[in-house]
Amino acid sequence: MAHIIVVGNEKGGAGKSTVSMHLATALVRMGHKVSGLDLDLRQRTFGRYIDNRKAFIAESGLELACPSLTELPEVEPGSLRPGENVYDHRLSAAVAGMETGNDFILIDCPGSHTRLSQVAHSLADTLVTPLNDSFVDFDLLAHTDPNGERITGPSVYSEMVWNARQLRAQAGLAPIDWIVVRNRLGAQRMVNKEKMERVIDLLSKRIGFRVAPGFNERVIFRELFPRGLTLLDLKDIGVKQLNISNVAARQELRDLVKALNLPGVTADF
Repeated sequence: MAHIIVVGNEKGGAGKSTVSMHLATALVRMGHKVSGLDLDLRQRTFGRYIDNRKAFIAESGLELACPSLTELPEVEPGSLRPGENVYDHRLSAAVAGMETGNDFILIDCPGSHTRLSQVAHSLADTLVTPLNDSFVDFDLLAHTDPNGERITGPSVYSEMVWNARQLRAQAGLAPIDWIVVRNRLGAQRMVNKEKMERVIDLLSKRIGFRVAPGFNERVIFRELFPRGLTLLDLKDIGVKQLNISNVAARQELRDLVKALNLPGVTADF
């Protein structure tokens, strides 16, 4: 059975599609078979990223590792049983089709609460939640007091993950390995950063997730998207000398892959 990785939260702009594309491409470069599924049916950033990559490969003639992309199949309304949700049926059909022949299925969720996202979370063997390093984004996970030092209660997203865990337990499936990825970390030791570290560490023990380092803010991520490229492709497209920022970004990706601790995966790419 393919290992299912879900990249999700309920807030846009946290870097979900960037994480999804870099993680999927890294896995393919290491020899794993990966199929992606974009559940943001409106914006479709992850799907566009893979489409851009395929177009660049075709135009340039370069051989670049590329994950496959699966679209949600259409379902005839008459084929649904009474009370069955059409989105549940479309998602289960898509995942069933990807399980054979793939080592990993990577599902990128929209930055909002949808039925598709809710069901996808219950399918996750590994859940990756990118989070910008600010209390605006931390509110996605939990609420804090005005000083940002004491957790006052969980958020609706944390409650959704809890419900997904309960569904998996009832079905006799292994627990979700939930990893919160801290993106856009500041380089300096600032008061806000230190407070974030404390409350994230406290919350991780309370509701059960691991914390992994993510990507710093870098212009190159925005420049790579139109061609569907990742940090791992720079030398392949003729960049002879990587600058310090690019080298650091590649190391961030290695650290992330290592922290996820996926089955049969090392950070050797």
